[in-house]
Amino acid sequence: MDARRALPQVERLLAACETSGLATGVPRAALTAAARQVLDEARRALGRAAATAPDAATLAQRAADRARGWLGEGAPRVVNATGVPLHTNLGRAPLAEAAAAAVARAARGYSALEYDLGRGARSQRGLAVQAQLRALTGAEAALVVNNNAAAVLLLLTALAGGRRVLVSRGELIEIGGSYRLPEVFERSGAHLVEVGTTNRTHLRDYERGLERAAGGQRRQGEPPVALVLRAHPSNYRVLGFTARPELTELARLCRQRRVPLVEDLGSGALVDLAPWGLPGEPTVQQVLKGGADLVTFSGDKLLGGPQAGILVGKAKLIEACRRDPLARAVRVDKLTCAALEATLALYFDPERARREVPALRMLTAPAEELRERAEALAGALAGVSGLDVSVREDTGEAGGGSLPAIELPTWVVALRPRGASAAAMEAALRAGDPPVVARLKGGRVLLDARTLLEEGEAEVARLVRAARARAGSPA
Repeated sequence: MDARRALPQVERLLAACETSGLATGVPRAALTAAARQVLDEARRALGRAAATAPDAATLAQRAADRARGWLGEGAPRVVNATGVPLHTNLGRAPLAEAAAAAVARAARGYSALEYDLGRGARSQRGLAVQAQLRALTGAEAALVVNNNAAAVLLLLTALAGGRRVLVSRGELIEIGGSYRLPEVFERSGAHLVEVGTTNRTHLRDYERGLERAAGGQRRQGEPPVALVLRAHPSNYRVLGFTARPELTELARLCRQRRVPLVEDLGSGALVDLAPWGLPGEPTVQQVLKGGADLVTFSGDKLLGGPQAGILVGKAKLIEACRRDPLARAVRVDKLTCAALEATLALYFDPERARREVPALRMLTAPAEELRERAEALAGALAGVSGLDVSVREDTGEAGGGSLPAIELPTWVVALRPRGASAAAMEAALRAGDPPVVARLKGGRVLLDARTLLEEGEAEVARLVRAARARAGSPA
């Protein structure tokens, strides 16, 4: 008999859910959709290999679990014990309290998103955020889109469609999610012109690339150079025998040739992190002062706000981007505007931003504070049956493609379960409520104090105790 024919019909599966009590509190529409999906998956599995069809009780449980999952509160809150403040897979930067409150206000009611209350007429979206960005960076104009990849695509489309753009070979970046700069060029219609080599690009390489744009020296049918694009190595480093022109000298060359210079800054710091031992990341203000005509950066990395792509720079370039039809396709909603506006407000007092923007607070936390927090957590875990607990120094990273090759000194609580593997303990932590995401190293589970600044020791200790019980019987 075909194993697929042994699978129950949808109605029988629904009946099994009801008689077993699995359907209690679950809307029938959700349960029906889940039952159909579960049955389809079972049929496909049986079609790929000789196997026994799951019984009705197993399928009913799967359907009920899936339907209940749809009725939850969205993605669960996760305790980040990895030590990576800008963990991309965990949502990157958590919002400041002020930003979270602003999102809640905007979500509950209406806002003057595109409405001028003074004139009683329609206005431009995000004017308040644009004004803040101009004041904070000194730029002539600003524009906010839904992420930095969209910002780069928009500027290439609006400013360089059908024309050439010079980029150093050493800056043809690829970031997570299969974002590759050459492929973005293909989508935009701009023509990528590589200059220099992978590890060394000199000013003369840009000069040669720009020569054809001046004095009618282009080959017949060759499009003019629209701009020069620099991609800041915010998520990688090229070390050793390297060369890269200073921003100021490249800006001077671009001004002489009347070609805009654009910097894709990536992480987008608005405050200097050097006083906290985090060098190597120029601020947006420094790049604009260095001569860039347009700068793009992310809202949810070193800025510590919501996911967004931000463009700041010369008014005529920003306006050209704003007028492009693609701008509407990548614009931000009222919740992003609210979160970004509240986050930027904190930056008018840089010390307040460092204290209240979670990403900045975690990145700049002093080692002694982290040690004290780790020791307090270890103390709360003292006496947990079947668990060896120790405090030790370690290193972490910023995450989110920010501050590459920079190790962040930190303190961790190391857990070694007796009678169970560290992998089983780590999996049990992920199965908690809320889940705890930690890291494995040297046969131990590490809880990094850097990203546990928001959680109390008692809560983390409760979750660890529960995970230890699930991981297996202690020896």
